Amino acid sequence: MTSVEFPALVCYNFHLMAAGRKTKKTLFPRLNKKVKNWKNLLIYGSVFIFLGLLLIGVNQPTGTQDSIPLSQAIQEVKRGNVKEIEVHDNKLVLKLEDKNVEAFKEPGSNVYTLFKDAGVDLSKTKVSINDKTTLNNWISIFASLLPILLMVGFFYFIFSHARGAQDSVFSFGQSKAKLYSKDTPKITFADVAGVDEAKKELEEIVDFLKNPGKYKSIGARTPKGVLMIGPAGTGKTLLARATAGEANVPFFSIAGSEFMEMLVGVGASRVRDLFGTAKKSQPAIIFIDEIDAIGRQRASGFMGGHDEREQTLNQILVEMDGFSPNEQLVVMAATNRPDILDPALVRPGRFDRRVALELPDVEGRKNILGIHAKNKPMDIKVDWDKVAKRTVGFSGADLENMLNEAAIRAARNNRKKVDMADLEEAATKVKLGPEKKRLQTEQDRKMTAYHEAGHALVGWEMPHIDPIHRISIVSRGMSLGHTMTEPIDRVHETKSHLIEEIAMMLGGQAAERLVFNDITTGASNDIERATNIARAMVMRFGMSSLGPVTLEIQKETPYDTDSLSPEMQAKVDNEVKKIIDEGLDEATRVLKRLRKKLDLLAEELLKQETIESEGFEKLIGPKKMLPGHKPTILPIEA
Repeated sequence: MTSVEFPALVCYNFHLMAAGRKTKKTLFPRLNKKVKNWKNLLIYGSVFIFLGLLLIGVNQPTGTQDSIPLSQAIQEVKRGNVKEIEVHDNKLVLKLEDKNVEAFKEPGSNVYTLFKDAGVDLSKTKVSINDKTTLNNWISIFASLLPILLMVGFFYFIFSHARGAQDSVFSFGQSKAKLYSKDTPKITFADVAGVDEAKKELEEIVDFLKNPGKYKSIGARTPKGVLMIGPAGTGKTLLARATAGEANVPFFSIAGSEFMEMLVGVGASRVRDLFGTAKKSQPAIIFIDEIDAIGRQRASGFMGGHDEREQTLNQILVEMDGFSPNEQLVVMAATNRPDILDPALVRPGRFDRRVALELPDVEGRKNILGIHAKNKPMDIKVDWDKVAKRTVGFSGADLENMLNEAAIRAARNNRKKVDMADLEEAATKVKLGPEKKRLQTEQDRKMTAYHEAGHALVGWEMPHIDPIHRISIVSRGMSLGHTMTEPIDRVHETKSHLIEEIAMMLGGQAAERLVFNDITTGASNDIERATNIARAMVMRFGMSSLGPVTLEIQKETPYDTDSLSPEMQAKVDNEVKKIIDEGLDEATRVLKRLRKKLDLLAEELLKQETIESEGFEKLIGPKKMLPGHKPTILPIEA
C-alpha cells in the first residue's frame, strides 16, 4: 500500500464511522453534503489534521542511501565532490555527482562548527537545514494519544447510532412496546370471525372506554385487566387490536419476553415506562402477548425473589394496583398456558376477567374463510360449506394459511382463480405436509396399501367413527400414507368413541399381521397416539377399572417428583396395556371378517394411490352410522 492509498482508505473509513449510516462507496465523498452540524465538522477537522501529520511523517526520507563514515564525508567535501548537504537532525545527506550518501553526526553538534574544526570551508557548498524536531515531537505525542482518541470515537459512534428505544443506547430501561395510534389503519370486530362469544365479552370494555361516565355514575368498577386464553392461532392478538380499533384509542403492544434483558432491573424499568407512557395517552389499551413468559408462579425456582422475571412480574402487579378510579386504562394479555400463571396476577382487581377463545366451529370457520378469501379470486364452484366441514380442528391461523397455500398452488399452475381442488390439497398440506417422492419397492407399496386399507376398514365398521374422507399411499411429511375421516364438531368425547379410535389406529398393524404375518415400523405413530389416548382414559378421564380418580398430577416445577406410588403406577400401566390389547384384538376380528374387502381396497389403492370418499363408498359400501349420529353444530371443547 502506498503513502497515497493509505490516507485515502483511512479517510473513507473515518467518514463511514462519522456518518453512521449507509453511504455511497466513493473514494472521496463530498463532505459538504455530510457536514450538517458542528459535531461532524469537528470530527472531519480532527481526521484531516491527523492525516496531514501522517503524510508529513510518511514523506520523510526513507533512508535508502548508502551510509559512509563522517570522516569520509568531510573528505568528500574537501575534494569538492559534494554539491549540496541536507541536514536532517543528526543525519547528513550528501548529494554527489552520481549518487546520494548519508552520514551521521553527534547529537546536538553544529554542522558549521563541525566542518570548521576539520578545516573545511562550507561557503562554496550549499547547506540545507531541515529542522523537524518540533513536528516530530508533535507526531510522537499524537501517536501516543491515538489509541485513546480511537476509543473515544468508537464509543461516540456506538452511543450516537445505537438503535433501540428512542435511538439511544441508554434507553434499555425504556419500553419497547409498539404503538398503534388513532391514525393507524384500524382493525375492528368486523375483521374478526369465529369468536362471537369473545367479542360480546369485549364489547363492555369498548363501551367503558367510550363512555366511562355511565359506569361511574352507577358505582360500577370496570375491569382493570382482561386475560384472553385459548389455543395458538385462535386470534387473541387480532381481537385485542380490534378492541382498540372499536374504541378508537391508542394500543400499546408488547410481548412478555421483551421485558427481559441481561441487565438486572431492566424488566421492571420497562414496565414502569410502559405504564407511564400509556397513562399519558389515556384512554388507552396495553396488550401483553404471551404473558406466561413473565407471569409464571413465583418462588418456584432456586433464585427465589431475586429472580429478574419475578421482579418484572412484581412491578406489573404494583402498576395494576396503582390505577386510580379516574384512569381510563385497560390492560389486556394473552396466553395459551393459563394454568401456570401466578395466582396474584389473575385475582380480582388485576386480570379479573377471562375471555376464552376456542377453536372455531363450522359456522365460525365459514366466516373466517369468508374474511380471508375477500382479496383472492375464488372459483364460483367452491363449496364453502364443504370446506368448513372439512377443516374441523383448524384454527384461524390454519385457515388463513390454507387459503394462502391454495392461492400459491393456483398461481403455480397458471390459473387465475382458486378452485376446490386447490383448497382440498392446501388443507391436506397444512395438516399432513407436502407430497414427497420416495423410492419404494413394490413390496413396500403393497404393505403401505394394506396398512392404510386396515385403518379405513376398521373405521368403516366402527359405528362411532366418522366417515372416511380420503385414503392415500402417497407419502406426505414423515408418513408413507394416510387415512383421513370427515370429523364432526364434538362437545364431549365418549368412552365408546375413544375405544373405537384406538382400534382404528391399530388397524394398520392388524392388517400387516393378518396379511404378511409380520409388522413394520410404519405403525410407530399410530401406537404412540393410541397409547396417549389410553393413558388419558386411565389417568384423566376415569374410563378404566380404577374408577373416576385423577392420577395425572400437574408438576409445579421440573424438580417435583411423581406423586404416584410404584404400585399405583403399575396398575396404570396394566390398564393402559389392557385397553391397547382390546383395541388390537377388535381390529383383528374386524379385518378377518372383512378380508375380501381388505384385499379389494388394497389392490385399488395400488392402482389409484388415492381414493376419495365417493370412490370408497362405491367400492366398499355406505358406512354403518348410529341413529342420530349427525348432531347439531356446537363449538368444540378446547
